[in-house]
Order: sequence, then structure tokens, then C-alpha cells
Amino acid sequence: MFELNFMLGSVPEIIRYIPITVLMALVSCLIGCALGIVLALVRFFKVRFLSRLITIYVSFIRGTPMLVQLYLVYYGLPLAVKTIVEAAGGEYDANAIPKLVYAFTAFSLNSAAYMSETFRSALESVDKGQIEACYSIHMTTLQALRRVVLPQAFVIALPPLGNSLLSLVKDTSLAFSISIVDLMAGAKIVASRSFRFFEIYIVVSLIYWVICFVLERLMAFVERRIKKYEKGRA
Repeated sequence: MFELNFMLGSVPEIIRYIPITVLMALVSCLIGCALGIVLALVRFFKVRFLSRLITIYVSFIRGTPMLVQLYLVYYGLPLAVKTIVEAAGGEYDANAIPKLVYAFTAFSLNSAAYMSETFRSALESVDKGQIEACYSIHMTTLQALRRVVLPQAFVIALPPLGNSLLSLVKDTSLAFSISIVDLMAGAKIVASRSFRFFEIYIVVSLIYWVICFVLERLMAFVERRIKKYEKGRA
């Protein structure tokens, strides 16, 4: 039978894992956003060789499951670190890398690929005549990007970036597969004690929904503020 009291009683124990889930999502989003801008600029300016490599990287990330990417980082990163450390003459400790580092790396690389496409589309939507106008008043390319192009591109890219953040919050539920006790792993721990998985999954799904709803409202507020500022400046 469905036990409502058990479901409600499990909420306080599960919500204490929210900070680790939010931390993974926000840190990975910030790193992915910064990396995505760099990747988008390389493709926007069509840097030879690097642009082709980034295209392959984006295609690989978009064509493989997030769980597979997480495992590739989890098993591949220690091998890479071990090779570098031993080549430098040091000793490698497999437990020296916290598991959160694997999660940050995998989620950041994944979100960077999607965000780079968002930023690239936003950059291409900005009138190229504005860059030429910046050159005409003796601005450098960096100044033109920082003062004119990137602010406009960021406003255009903001809604898709919000969607990427929401997807990232949900993707963090895969972190339990590498032994990180996040919201999903905490829910499994609570459910395993009573084998009432259905009630626990209802609780955790509602918690994820509330988190995404709050972030969605926050992103909508930021978007309204930016648009209001743009209208006022115009």
C-alpha cells in the first residue's frame, strides 16, 4: 500500500542532499559557460585546425550519452594524471582526486559543447557591420568583442543558457553512478531501508521540479531585467 506518512517523513532526510546537487550544477554551468564562449569564438572566427577539432568535439558530446561521458572521465582522468605525474618523476595516488572533480569535469565538458553552439548562434545573429564600425574607430578585436558584440550576444543567448542549466540540474542525478551522494543517491539510500522506492521517487521528482522551477523563475527575472535595461538605454 502507498504510505503518505512515510513519504512526507522522508522529505527532511532527502532535502539535505540538495546543496551537493546545486553545487555540481552551478559550478559545472559556470565552467561550461566560460569554456563555451572560448569554443564559440574559435568557431566564429574560423580559426584554422582548432575550429575543426572543436566541431568534432561538439559532435562527439552531442552524440554520446551523458552517463558514458561521465564514465570516460571517471576512468580516463586518473590514467591521464598518472601518466603526467609519473613522467615528471612523482608518485601517483589514485585517491588524491576527489570524486566531485570527476563530476565537475564531465558535466562542464558536456555543457560547454551545448553552450558553445548557443553562443556561436548568438554571435552570428549580431550584425557584422557593428564589428566593422568598431574597427573604423580604431578598436581592437578584443575591445569590439568586450564592449559591443558579447553583451548583445549574451542577451540573445540567455534563454537557451537557462535551458542548459535546467538540463544540467537533472543530469547531476547521474553522479550517483560514481559514488557521489547527491539528491538521487540520497533518495536511493533512504528507499533501500524500507524498499518503498515508489514513494521516495515521488519525493525526489518533486524536489527536482521545485529546484528547476525556482531556477526557471530566477532566469526569467534576470531576462526581464536585462530587457528592461536595454529598452531604457535605447
